[in-house]
Amino acid sequence: MFWFLLIALVVVVAAVTLAVLGGRGGVLPEAEPDRIAWPLPAGRPLARADVEALRLPVAPRGYRMTETDDVLDRLAAELAERDARIAELEAALAGARAAAAAAARDDAAAPEDAKGEES
Repeated sequence: MFWFLLIALVVVVAAVTLAVLGGRGGVLPEAEPDRIAWPLPAGRPLARADVEALRLPVAPRGYRMTETDDVLDRLAAELAERDARIAELEAALAGARAAAAAAARDDAAAPEDAKGEES
């Protein structure tokens, strides 16, 4: 009985192995490499929709490191550019506000000087 069960087990394992490896007599088609379906636009800055639509390609052990690193490097560079531009604009705005406040003070002081000169 033991030998019968052992032989039956070997036959079942061999049949399953042949079925899985052999398929139905045909050759499996070549798998397409997993790449970013919608690459980031190169000719313009990124928008929120670009990042939301981004789907990084998956490799057997996670994400493809080179493509993921490229996307993250691009995002980091564009965020750094935007942060620098925002800081520049905030500095210009602060300077414009200071100049406007100084001009308002000068305008307020000018009528008082004119009154003092007339007396």
